Amino acid sequence: MTPAATPGGAVPGPWTVAIAGGVALAVAMGLGRFAFTPLLPLMLADGSVDLHAASWLASANYIGYLAGALLCTFEPWLRTRWIAMPPVHGPSAVRAGLVATGVVTLGMALPWPAAWPTLRFLAGVASALVFVYASGWCLARLARAGASALGGAMFAGPGAGIVASGLVVGVMVAWHRSAAAGWAIFGVLAFALTALIWPVFGGAPAAPDAATPDGAALHEPPHRRGEIPLLALAYGMAGLGYIVTATFLPVIAREALPGSPWIDFFWPIFGVGVVVGALLSTRLRIGGDLRLLLAGAYVLQAAGIAAGVWRPTLAGFAFGSLLLGLPFTAITFFALQEARRLRPATSASTIGLLTILYGIGQIVGPPLAARLVARSASTAAGFSLALGMAASALLAGALVFVSMTRLFPKD
Repeated sequence: MTPAATPGGAVPGPWTVAIAGGVALAVAMGLGRFAFTPLLPLMLADGSVDLHAASWLASANYIGYLAGALLCTFEPWLRTRWIAMPPVHGPSAVRAGLVATGVVTLGMALPWPAAWPTLRFLAGVASALVFVYASGWCLARLARAGASALGGAMFAGPGAGIVASGLVVGVMVAWHRSAAAGWAIFGVLAFALTALIWPVFGGAPAAPDAATPDGAALHEPPHRRGEIPLLALAYGMAGLGYIVTATFLPVIAREALPGSPWIDFFWPIFGVGVVVGALLSTRLRIGGDLRLLLAGAYVLQAAGIAAGVWRPTLAGFAFGSLLLGLPFTAITFFALQEARRLRPATSASTIGLLTILYGIGQIVGPPLAARLVARSASTAAGFSLALGMAASALLAGALVFVSMTRLFPKD
């Protein structure tokens, strides 16, 4: 089966699909979700939020991400039992999510703090829709074109968005601009990038692939049904493991290195690591067990977190940010490949399930970190405890993956 054609009739090639998917993820994840991290110090400096309120704004976004993932996961069930509607057309869902991302990002520039939790919640819902449907649609078309490895390039998108947001905020800090100006810039950028890829996510819904009929999932080997919950659990550990750093990195760095002119570059360094790791994942010859690669990636992220705890210096934070970023989207790429291997006929709902557990981990992290900071003798001590908790979660996830290779040997 060939990929669906764009409205103009041309069938998008593998690189077009991968780049469009990457841009979609850059908008929804790199801007819609993660722009909050570099803008948080500006919001704190503006006095528009304090650390406690900021942690709940972050959690509102992650709760929205969880709600969006739940919607994606249970959409087939809702459609067949409660709502008389046709199946969701993945590209149309991507378009809707991208437009919503631009709207709510612009909304954060308005002086309506009472509306900010709702806007961050909606940004989370939109990012989950884009992530699940863009990933599923693009990976399926790349697989049919025999170019599955390009999926790694697609997952460089969030890193590119993180780099862009971090560098823009760095310039804004130098020019003494407000957080509201940053939100406005990112909202306009989200709409501009959406317009660039709009034609790719068009055309009529594609028919089911003949290689994976609707009943294919019913004939999967029984042991695979037990593997999905463990895969989702281990993937959820990654959500908890990275989120403390991804939310508070600039704040943590300012606490450890007050007055340093390099503080605002740690977040872009994380983004560079994300891009490099995603591109490197396309060069790997995956002939072994992806679960072992996932375990190694978790250990690498844990080491990145530990570097900032053990060496709270310029070099420690820079090296730690790079290590944390390198496996960030590679983890997602490998986990989604595992989901497609185990449930080829229901990949969207399976990806949604993984995203649910990931979302739960993200929701728990920021408030727990804020609570540890509030109960500690100092802010630095509290963040050290929170980062230690995050690294421990990643190591636990790595152990789950190693255990899975023994419990469920690869066929």
